Amino acid sequence: MKYSNIATEPPGPEAQRIIQVLKKNCYDSTFTYPLVIADGSGCTVRDVDGNAFLDFTSNIGACPLGYSHPDVMDVLAQYAKNGAHKIAGQDFYCKEHAELSEQLVSVLPDNFKTFFINSGAEAVENAVKLAYRKRMSEGFPVLPGVSCIGAFHGRTLGALTFTLSKPVQKAGFPELPVLRIKFCTDDNDPDIDAIERLLGQNKAALILTEIIQGEGGYNVASRQFIKNLRKSADVHGIPLILDEVQSGMGRTGKWWAFEHYDVKPDIMTTAKALQVGATAYRQDYDPGQQGVLSSTWGGGSRIDLAMGARIIQVIKRDNLLSNASKIGGLLKKGLSELLGGKGGVIDVRGIGLMIGLEFDTKANRDLALQQLFKKGLLLLPAGQKSMRVIPPLVISEEEVGEGLEMMSALLH
Repeated sequence: MKYSNIATEPPGPEAQRIIQVLKKNCYDSTFTYPLVIADGSGCTVRDVDGNAFLDFTSNIGACPLGYSHPDVMDVLAQYAKNGAHKIAGQDFYCKEHAELSEQLVSVLPDNFKTFFINSGAEAVENAVKLAYRKRMSEGFPVLPGVSCIGAFHGRTLGALTFTLSKPVQKAGFPELPVLRIKFCTDDNDPDIDAIERLLGQNKAALILTEIIQGEGGYNVASRQFIKNLRKSADVHGIPLILDEVQSGMGRTGKWWAFEHYDVKPDIMTTAKALQVGATAYRQDYDPGQQGVLSSTWGGGSRIDLAMGARIIQVIKRDNLLSNASKIGGLLKKGLSELLGGKGGVIDVRGIGLMIGLEFDTKANRDLALQQLFKKGLLLLPAGQKSMRVIPPLVISEEEVGEGLEMMSALLH
């Protein structure tokens, strides 16, 4: 069975028409290629001109069960006739809010609570607010936070402070006080102890990092680097915030990427695969006062809340953590065979189904993305010259094989 099929060279006529309307009326954002999605099934998406593409993006991880999954369709059918599917979820209660909280807390560290918001960036904003709230209640002034070079934590102003991925994302915008450290990917990096040196000379309010940098290039943190952050946070009494917006919810073969490192955060963030944003935190970080945190729709998009709860249930029921580890290993092995080929792939890195390919030049990366799109395989850029490979958690060996075959024909 072939999962991709290009019937009309993309962009077809209907795609071109829609794109022109968008270009006329909307800000031309970060579109990678001229794909106009219409529908999908399994790990395949179809565009408005009838082309079928094998999806190795999961819509940046937001579709962990792929498309038309029976459980997803069941949730949609249940809410198709619900006349109150959206409410002011921080002003009124609903069972979906309660059910998602139970499901999420079941996969969080012990004694954690959660707060639902709309997006990953807002999850980071509230994580930072919780950290500042506790530190300032202890009598500290507004201190800088610590984040990593290459980090991406969102585009709202607070989250953007801690982002340092691409200059275009930050140029011309104000920020909170911040200190930077190198994101170390090797235990032998000479900067592996930079956090302790930094905190020996500066007071800080928080440490914020990803385990695997997403937008920054799919860089995987060294084990010692993350352990040093945890140790320094403990020594200096600073909250450690781990951003799992893209890496969480089973993407790496465990619920959270930090589980591979035998550490726990004080505060963490997730979104994308969860369908809503969430800030989760150790109970002693709870503000203990109503109104400190609020989000009109964070607990009120009842379809998204119900979908998030069902996704967690399906990941548990269908053992998708194991699938992410197993299929991710096969995928990484196949991608490693592209090293040194004509396409310019110079590195393959990642954990589970969160894999990055680094190219020798940005031009070669961008050319490969466009050529693979034309052949029917969807991938996305990351960092300056990397490509992210993040298929749905339900992907099969056959689908991986087809994708690898297309990539090998072009890049090897």
